[in-house]
Amino acid sequence: MESIPNCPVCQSEHTYHDGSFYVCPECAHEWDPNEEVSSDAGLQVKDSNGNLLADGDDIILIKDLKLKGSSTVLKKGAKAKGIRLVEGDHEIDCKIDGMKIMLKACFVKKA
Repeated sequence: MESIPNCPVCQSEHTYHDGSFYVCPECAHEWDPNEEVSSDAGLQVKDSNGNLLADGDDIILIKDLKLKGSSTVLKKGAKAKGIRLVEGDHEIDCKIDGMKIMLKACFVKKA
């Protein structure tokens, strides 16, 4: 019997084979067993247009964003210079109008 590998994302043992892919029911990750896993892939973040972002890039907001816990609104077209990419659901760490904030990449475009 073929041994099914643990999920590479969450290390769950409850993976199963579906066609030519393995699937993890706990984190919904799918992967091809024949695909080589690259350990030096690093963090790849794409903006709203699909362009790859890198540390130090300049970005522009594509829509007005209300900051949680504040009455401040970041206006469409506001620019952030020298961004930093971080792990997590808010991938971009930057300063806009003197405030340090974290943004999701789907709300920005590369300048």
